[in-house]
Amino acid sequence: MKTNMIPNTDLRISLLFQLFWVFVRIGPVTFGGGYAMIPMIEREISAKRKWLGEEEMDEILSLAGAAPGGVGVNAAAFIGYRLAGVKGAIAAIAGITIPTFIIVCLLSAVYSQLADQPKVIAAMKGINGAVIALILVAAYRMAKNAIIDKTTAVTALVIPVVLLVFGINPIYVIAIGLCIGFVYLQIKQLLGLQVRTEKESLKASDEESNYPEYYI
Repeated sequence: MKTNMIPNTDLRISLLFQLFWVFVRIGPVTFGGGYAMIPMIEREISAKRKWLGEEEMDEILSLAGAAPGGVGVNAAAFIGYRLAGVKGAIAAIAGITIPTFIIVCLLSAVYSQLADQPKVIAAMKGINGAVIALILVAAYRMAKNAIIDKTTAVTALVIPVVLLVFGINPIYVIAIGLCIGFVYLQIKQLLGLQVRTEKESLKASDEESNYPEYYI
């Protein structure tokens, strides 16, 4: 993966701080896992600051989901490295993990004593609902850019059924999907059919309007 490293030292330091601060703000949304962070990551990195284009963000998020480890941390590492090399990856990872570490420490200290309180139970149920909404937004955004033809649409419908019904390891599903995609493209090329692997880019103004304000 190539990087867009900025040669000027002052600009690089500023970018490292910005990367750290952006992911510090995103980190507390760890409730629900990395997929709940995706809408905020896309909005901050692509729509708001325009550090990376929409297609590039889709590729990074797909890679982050396929790679071992947490999706949020993986995405932070890939984005940081893409923008500022190894130091950028370290800054982004530090930003996204420090708030999580602090929150978990605080919660572990008090949750066991308050877990049976009705207000705490109600608050956790509310958090669960909000997390589900964030994950659905992330799924919609990724599907909107990944489903480009009938083949990808059928794949998107069949794969969840396969995972839920047969319980196949997701790693095998990813590997099978890669093979199917490669073979499908080769067949289309041999038949002289048009090969399209991505959607046409949307205008930045239109795309930005799709992002609600998740936090202040």
